[in-house]
Amino acid sequence: MSSSGLTRRRGAGAGGGDGEAGSSSPGAPRAGSSSNFKDSAPETSYESGENGHKIAFDPRDISESVERSKQPKLTLMEEVLLLGLKDKQGYLSFWNDNISYALRGCIVIELAFRGRVSMQKDPSRRRFPLPDRIIEVIDDTLTGEVLLDEALKLMKSSEKMSVSSWIDLLSGETWNLMKIGYQLKQVRERLAKGLVDKGILRTEKRNFLLFDMATHPVADGGAKEELRRRVRNVLTQRTVVLAGNQFLPENLEFRYLRTIAMVCAAYAANVLENALSSLGHEARERAFAQTDDLLADYSQWPFGRKAVGNGVGANLPGVIAEEVNNAKDRELQLEVVAACLNVFTTLDSLL
Repeated sequence: MSSSGLTRRRGAGAGGGDGEAGSSSPGAPRAGSSSNFKDSAPETSYESGENGHKIAFDPRDISESVERSKQPKLTLMEEVLLLGLKDKQGYLSFWNDNISYALRGCIVIELAFRGRVSMQKDPSRRRFPLPDRIIEVIDDTLTGEVLLDEALKLMKSSEKMSVSSWIDLLSGETWNLMKIGYQLKQVRERLAKGLVDKGILRTEKRNFLLFDMATHPVADGGAKEELRRRVRNVLTQRTVVLAGNQFLPENLEFRYLRTIAMVCAAYAANVLENALSSLGHEARERAFAQTDDLLADYSQWPFGRKAVGNGVGANLPGVIAEEVNNAKDRELQLEVVAACLNVFTTLDSLL
């Protein structure tokens, strides 16, 4: 299980991961249709400075700063990418062709956690499998994270589509040339550069025989070690207690659910083993079995609440239930999280 690589999602079309899995609504991005988006026109406000001079500022900068102060230092996508990077070499395994798709799923999950997208409030949606349910933008306020904002604009300016359709389209898995514009380009490199800006990685040049390539070795080992500790905590401890820090603040909403989503996404991206290398063989296998259980429990809605059979994470059903109960008005957004994890269960490496 841990050594198997993801090759293709069942139902995918084109080779190289560019085929569309599942169906999506017809239509194409409408040029210029984002005129009602909140950042469609420059905004300028003024405040009084010394000597009566007015100082111009963009209110969006302030809203983005407030947004960042409420969120963890790293996004879900950055955490998964960081787990996959080789510490000293600064690049992903050349044989990992599945992380790109998983990262697009992480983008949708992150937008749901931040209250930007949710399931369409339609009682009839329950007739359809989770991945086939339609999602919509409910708040188009920019997050300050470039990839999240780019995906948010695409979703806002297009017709409404299902969770699986959006992950496919953001990954470029479509035969429809009218929809190829939905693909987010160079996601891994842009995430790595974002981690450089945050002081987690640094940039170097490496020569690979015929060409030079920018690599991003780990600069702040503490950030990656914290991720590894959190993964091992969730997958090996009977009682999971997540300490507060800049990567998982104490006042962060859905702290435990976020961590479970990160573990499941890393599993789908085939990078989870990198966090378990310090464990013995049997302990690793038990950790992967625990991940299977978590993915099964949290890829359904309402979330599964059975106690884990081997006693690991015995308190998780209770703490997750508490997080959900404290956010009754966010249930349609959490349903999107469950739907994305459900998409991850259809990846070939997990079948």
